[in-house]
Amino acid sequence: MDMRRRLAALTGVGIAPLIAICLPATTAGAHGYVSTPPSRQAQCAAGVVDCGPIKYEPQSVEGPKGLTSCSGGNADYAELDDDSKNWTVTPVDSSTTFTWTLLARHATSSWQYFVGGRQVAQFNDGGAQPGATVTHQVNFGSITGRQKVLAVWNIADTANAFYACVDVNISGNGGGGGGGNGGDPAACTAPAWDAGTVYTGGETVTRNGHTWRAKWWVTGDDPGAGGQWGAWADLGPCTPA
Repeated sequence: MDMRRRLAALTGVGIAPLIAICLPATTAGAHGYVSTPPSRQAQCAAGVVDCGPIKYEPQSVEGPKGLTSCSGGNADYAELDDDSKNWTVTPVDSSTTFTWTLLARHATSSWQYFVGGRQVAQFNDGGAQPGATVTHQVNFGSITGRQKVLAVWNIADTANAFYACVDVNISGNGGGGGGGNGGDPAACTAPAWDAGTVYTGGETVTRNGHTWRAKWWVTGDDPGAGGQWGAWADLGPCTPA
């Protein structure tokens, strides 16, 4: 009996290192992505662009902190790094609201925004747990034109971060929303909202003298009825033709 116990103990000691080797690296256990303006993974999830497996989990672009890639260094999501794909480019103002949708919340150290490798904004949370939706007002300063914005969510208690790239066309107007006019309302150019039409993330409509952009796939939801948690982002007032 003593010999059996001794063998069991030795076997356990031998297996333990193998178990340790096979265990996956620690991940944050929290997931999120930029939903407005629609990030590349949000467009994938909405079916706007064909991107492979990321369409099923847009919230999972996670990698070590300090990366500069849209895929977070994940080979399965490498299509997010392909600038030649037909990404929807969202018109925005020089001061624009970015909204993160968090499917699982986690203590946060900071949120960062980069354009062309240059950091344009940082918001420090000091380890606080965020809500299900997080918004930041990002000021691009003198940066204008078509740009790729890299948004980073740095987790407080792991070495990882979540990454999202957002393709925008910065007008240079002041504004304060996701693409308002920053001055007197311009003419309403988006088609009128129709309750029977299926809209995908990034599409715009006119409703009640405002321009609205779909945050994700939506049909039947009246713009403005859902408030800040609804499926539509208010881009500001416009003047009916």
